[in-house]
Amino acid sequence: MGLTGRNASGKTTVVQWFASRAVRTVSCSDSIRRWLSEQGMEESRETLIEGGRELRRRGGPGILAEMLLDELSGDDAVIDSIRTPGEVEALRARDDFVLIEVRAGTDSRWQRSQDRARPGDPADRATFISHEKAEEVALDDAGQALVATAEMADLVLFNNGSLDDLHGDLEELLESLT
Repeated sequence: MGLTGRNASGKTTVVQWFASRAVRTVSCSDSIRRWLSEQGMEESRETLIEGGRELRRRGGPGILAEMLLDELSGDDAVIDSIRTPGEVEALRARDDFVLIEVRAGTDSRWQRSQDRARPGDPADRATFISHEKAEEVALDDAGQALVATAEMADLVLFNNGSLDDLHGDLEELLESLT
């Protein structure tokens, strides 16, 4: 199962919920983090984005997902941070792959971003929206393309309510998939 969605839509919360049920979780960003470490580069929002672009330039648009598939060796997992159609296509090499878009409104996502205060999260709403716009449509195969990736989703999980609402929706989702 894979997750895509805009920043602060709740993907990490969904991953944590699955992990609490002993489901293995990995992220396309893990592939980038390993590469950054091998290059001796510090991790930041900017280096993650540029590292992903560089890996895609070198290995093709699905390289991050391909790296995870190799690591998983056929095991089931929830894969977070899917940001390009190439990654979706690589993951669809598995017949059982399901892509879920986690969707939340801009106001909810902005508030969550402020509440979590992760390093690299924008301090003002204009920058938050600017970063988001830059990730919507890729200029080339190496860039992030959140709109096109979301359009490939098999299911949409709306996350505008409470944490209890999300957990209830996840229970229903898991039941429908098993």
